[in-house]
Amino acid sequence: MDNNSDKVIIVEGKSDKDKLISILNEPVEIICTNGTMGLSRLEELAIEIENRDVYILVDADEAGAKLRKMLQRELPNAEHLYIHKMYREVAKTPLMYLANILLGARFTINKNCLG
Repeated sequence: MDNNSDKVIIVEGKSDKDKLISILNEPVEIICTNGTMGLSRLEELAIEIENRDVYILVDADEAGAKLRKMLQRELPNAEHLYIHKMYREVAKTPLMYLANILLGARFTINKNCLG
């Protein structure tokens, strides 16, 4: 994806990133934290993306909640996107459901994902 994009989505893992790439129909930088991030890396990231629209989309589990809290401290202006608890993981969330979440956050979506 394009690093010149104004939009950044932070996810936990590569499978989450791959799923979003298949849904999005606009250039968006998707950053994987690969679980948790060290504080210094998180601070660097916050500086790198401070003038962009940042969205946080993490799993609906304990690790995701912990990461969301850390990201919220470093990126207070980020918009939080949530999946339903019954799906637990972004990677296991149905495409159509994720597409609707992204649509609600004003992303351009690949029409095939809307059913």
